[in-house]
Amino acid sequence: MPMPPEIKRYTVRLLSVMTLYGVALVGVNLWFRYSPPTGALAYLAAILPAVPIALVFVVIGRLLVEMRDEYLRAQMVRDILVATGVTLSITTALGFLEGFELIGHVRGYYAATIWFAALGVATCTRTLASLRRQPA
Repeated sequence: MPMPPEIKRYTVRLLSVMTLYGVALVGVNLWFRYSPPTGALAYLAAILPAVPIALVFVVIGRLLVEMRDEYLRAQMVRDILVATGVTLSITTALGFLEGFELIGHVRGYYAATIWFAALGVATCTRTLASLRRQPA
């Protein structure tokens, strides 16, 4: 079955944004290690790797808008809702654990990592469940 054009565009956009993320993350880490910026430039540099991550959400949103198959769009929305619920639940629990000083500080950027992992698990679980329901 050929890949739909919106999925091709999504793949190109996602690869582009993740390449930008890799370059920004490595570049900023090297910059801070060998010649740390100061003042406002330090703040700007520190948040630079967050920009491509934000763009990933834009890329996913564009895919949802461009998707022509309503059933697949609904499945994707469900997966996104599951990932969001899991992420909010985990980060809230971590916040309480940290607030009661039962764990050390958890860096906020892990929220995106948790969300992407939860999205992957939700998508894989749904896909495997649908494969099990199909007749042999």
